[in-house]
Order: sequence, then C-alpha cells, then structure tokens
Amino acid sequence: MISLSCEAILFDMDGTLVDSKACVESIWERWALKHGIDVHSLLQTSHGRRTEDTIKDVAPHLDIEAEAKALQTEELATRKGIVAVGGSFQLLSRLREDQWAVVTSASRALATVRLECAGLPVPSQLISGDDVHCGKPDPEGYLKAADRLGVPYDHCVVVEDTPVGILAGHSAGMTVLALATTFAPEHLLGALWVPDFNQVEFSMT
Repeated sequence: MISLSCEAILFDMDGTLVDSKACVESIWERWALKHGIDVHSLLQTSHGRRTEDTIKDVAPHLDIEAEAKALQTEELATRKGIVAVGGSFQLLSRLREDQWAVVTSASRALATVRLECAGLPVPSQLISGDDVHCGKPDPEGYLKAADRLGVPYDHCVVVEDTPVGILAGHSAGMTVLALATTFAPEHLLGALWVPDFNQVEFSMT
C-alpha cells in the first residue's frame, strides 16, 4: 500500500479512472488498417494524446480535422466494455469537489460519456483536449486544473497511465502516481506506480 498526501488530485481519464483500453484500441486498429498504418507503432504513441496530435504524427498527409471528427463520432457511439478502474468510485466518493479534477486528452463530450458509462461522477473541473492549446506532454492542462482549484502546483498529485501524461505531470512540477493499466511498469518512466486505486491511500490536507 502506498500513501500520498496532497491538497488536490488531478486525474487523467482513460486508463486512469475509466478502463476503456479495449474500446480505444479497437477503434484505432480499424482506422490504422483502413489507412495502411502499422497498428503496433500507432498504439505505442496514441495513448494519452489528443486524436489530432496522433494523426498529425502518423498520417500528416490526411485531412486531420476530418479524420479526428470521424474518429470522435465512432468513439461517442462505442460504449461497450467501459468500466471504472478498480477503487476509483470509492476514492472519488471520499473527495470534495474542490479536491479533484480530470485532465484528459479526450473531448469534453467524450469524457462525459465515458465517465457516465463507468458510473463515475463528472467533476466540476474537467479540462479536456478542447480546453488547451497544447496537448500532453505539455503541462498546460494540469496547470490550468490546479489554477481553477486554487491549489499550488507542488501540492497536487497527478494520476496518469501513459508516458506522455507522466511527462506532463512532471513538467507541471507535480507529484505523479502512475497506474499500470495501459503500459507495463517498465514503460512508466520510473514513476511511482500501483495497479489500481485499491493499492493507494490519499491523505487530503
């Protein structure tokens, strides 16, 4: 059991609060097959990033806006198998609304759908991919969430599951806890990690 003390917890969503890995990967796999893109390489870089940023990297010749919009439409309609990560509901139920936020690369609409599908509350402070100029690994989203909560950056814990998210949290000057839900521990950049929220205790100051 790991114990952490902080004023606020800033959660990523996919792979952190919500287990949507099978759903996310099946959509990307179909898209990659359609466009002749190597699926394995794509999945190594797509997790944790905004859709348009991934497309820019792997297929800059495509109409990025149109492709991202089509993928979002499919994501909004694909809800099967989306569940809460272990211990997430219990943890959120103990937090006041001014003690937590979600910072996700997903759109606000998609984040709302996935949280609701998993039976989790939608926070009063939700920073989506729509709300930032630069996606992860840029720290903009985490800095914005802390500012909205009125909590100093070094009093926040970021919970992430991807290398780009971990980099964003560290760049924001925050403590980072990783969940080994999407990547194996050896790919989590040396971050403190747990398998799910049943293995961590938060002391809110």
